[in-house]
Amino acid sequence: MANQNQNQEAAVLSFVNRKREDALSSLSGHAISPKICEDDLADVISFFQHFSDAVDTSPAFSALRDAAQTVRKAVYGDRVFFRGLIEFTNYCKNDCYYCGIGRHVEGVHRYRLSTEEILACFRNGRKLGYHSFVLQGGEDPFFTDDRMCDMITSLRKEFPSEAITLSIGERSHESYQRMFDAGADRYLLRHESASEEHYAMLHPRDMLLSNRKACLYDLKRIGYQVGAGFMVGSPFQTAGNLAEDLRFLIELSPQMVGIGPFIPSSGTRFSAFPTGSLTMTLVMIALTRILLPTTLIPSTTALGTIDPVGREKGFSYGANVVMPNLSPVSVRADYALYDNKICITDDASKCQKCLTTRILQSGNLPDFSRGDHVCFSDDRNKDEATNK
Repeated sequence: MANQNQNQEAAVLSFVNRKREDALSSLSGHAISPKICEDDLADVISFFQHFSDAVDTSPAFSALRDAAQTVRKAVYGDRVFFRGLIEFTNYCKNDCYYCGIGRHVEGVHRYRLSTEEILACFRNGRKLGYHSFVLQGGEDPFFTDDRMCDMITSLRKEFPSEAITLSIGERSHESYQRMFDAGADRYLLRHESASEEHYAMLHPRDMLLSNRKACLYDLKRIGYQVGAGFMVGSPFQTAGNLAEDLRFLIELSPQMVGIGPFIPSSGTRFSAFPTGSLTMTLVMIALTRILLPTTLIPSTTALGTIDPVGREKGFSYGANVVMPNLSPVSVRADYALYDNKICITDDASKCQKCLTTRILQSGNLPDFSRGDHVCFSDDRNKDEATNK
């Protein structure tokens, strides 16, 4: 058994080192084959799952962490980019089985922010130095294309140079095009699971993975900087599912990938399931970093929820984005995607100072520029202040 474990670790070390060198070579302009055997990926993920208790002693974990750090720094240096998050509606037409603001979850106090309230959040963010904002909400039918485009137009008029990211779910190609034309730059839409079978275990029958994927490809064709992603440790998830997620991300080649642990939410059918593993979330962040070296990867609030220094650990495994909340404190508790979410009572200034300190103490540099993906970068990123 000991020899078998050593052989498995040797194979994982070889995989990690090979992908690290591939990533660095690709950054130097050398062509690298993106093809990866899904079975190989599943074996690597299975190894880390099986030996997750050895995170502080296993050479494989150290090699993966160091590889992710090296690749991140080769692309983005020590910078950690700030995005100001505004959760503007918690109404949603869907009933995702894991989500605390699903249509039929009882006891949710519903709210919508007006355009003026959203503008106030943007103004506050700009005073704090932000140049990148994320508008996130449930799939709320109230926010028609006309309403969204009017809102984006108003924001773009007052904030002509700032990055505007949307995260409002599945819509038509025409809808995405109209919002892009109105001034939106980026769009976040987690695919949640690249396995048809697993996706169906997490969602009702009227929600299809094929439609989610079609939306992501529509967004890319239109010209958005696109973000996909998934939860780690969601109910019924296997190493093979996670390998499928990575294969899909390689195929999609998004500019952003959001990866966080599954955290159960009261009132959902998954409320009694265990929280996803911190270690495996970090592993999946690191694997994403070495397989998609230029991707922007957030160290999520969910990581900080399950571990007091979870976000700092995320940086050490290749993450380089944070998304502090700019929403009015009065509504933050109502946007409860999962239980025990941190920072819901901190005002925006306090949250920014806290994260800035954490980033500096982790040996990284806070960056308040637009923080575009390297393939979309222009001189604006160089002109913006990188430290408050």
